[in-house]
Amino acid sequence: MHMTIGLNRLSAGLARTAAIAVFATATLGLSAQQSAGSAQQSAGSAQTLPPVSLKSTLIAPLDLTSSSNSDSDDVNYTSSTGAVETAKAEGFSFGARADQPPPRRRYGRPNYSDSHTNPDGSSKYTFLAGGGFTLPTGGTHNYASPGWKIQVGAGRNFNQTLGVILQFDYDKFGMTTSALRRQLALYNDLCGGDCGFGSLSGNVRDWSFTLGPILNYYTSDTFGAYVTGGVGFYHKYTQFTIPTVGQYCDPYYGCYQYQANQPVDWYTSNAFGANAGFGFTYKLSRWANQRLYAEARYVWTDNKPRPYDVSGKTSYFNAFPQASARTTWVPVTFGIRF
Repeated sequence: MHMTIGLNRLSAGLARTAAIAVFATATLGLSAQQSAGSAQQSAGSAQTLPPVSLKSTLIAPLDLTSSSNSDSDDVNYTSSTGAVETAKAEGFSFGARADQPPPRRRYGRPNYSDSHTNPDGSSKYTFLAGGGFTLPTGGTHNYASPGWKIQVGAGRNFNQTLGVILQFDYDKFGMTTSALRRQLALYNDLCGGDCGFGSLSGNVRDWSFTLGPILNYYTSDTFGAYVTGGVGFYHKYTQFTIPTVGQYCDPYYGCYQYQANQPVDWYTSNAFGANAGFGFTYKLSRWANQRLYAEARYVWTDNKPRPYDVSGKTSYFNAFPQASARTTWVPVTFGIRF
């Protein structure tokens, strides 16, 4: 009997031990399954996150819409292209890949356009003043001698290359010795030797208003070159004078005599004319607008010839037909543009 009771107790202890072992094994298996599931879930979450690019991070905020991070609620992107859309709105442009940096911006020439400056930086308006000498050519050379000139003008520049200038020129010539001798003999002959002209002087003056283009075909920070021309109105005035003694009276210093030239014969002739030439400029400073210039032109005026007539039977007296003949000369001018 005692043997039976011992066997029963041993069987009960083994049964309890087996139950505990089965329970422990089941518990460990469940824990392993839960751990594997968590690992798989974590791996799946890691696979759904897009790769992060440092370049795109510097350009636009990250797209965290597919992440489980609670901070993603603060980002107002509705799709994975939100960062790209925001970058485009801020002025960036992307190609096929969002992680590419924006293209390098191209800068053109600065635009200076205002009331006084053209878009290319040149001044809209120009002014000039100069002087020089005149060289008669052609038939004019037979009676006129070299003289001097004055030039002033103003213009409009459409850009750095092309402009238009309105200018006033005053050109003066002397008379050749041979022309004065012939004219002196003619006057004394007309007077029957009673004129008493011992000597004779003369000059030719031509002033004009012309309008024409200017083309700057070479321009640098220091030097420039251009061609120019113009058409307009020319007024020619020719006169002959004799030396005389004048008298002037001043209330403080009294009266005194002075040497003067008295006109004895003169002619006027108005005509259409044209000119063309070229010139060079020198800039005083690369930051200054002033340029020195030197130019030479050829001038032609279409004066209408009038015949020689000293008979006194016509309405005019013309002892010097050259005064109304076509006139040509080369003026050389030095001045400043600003």
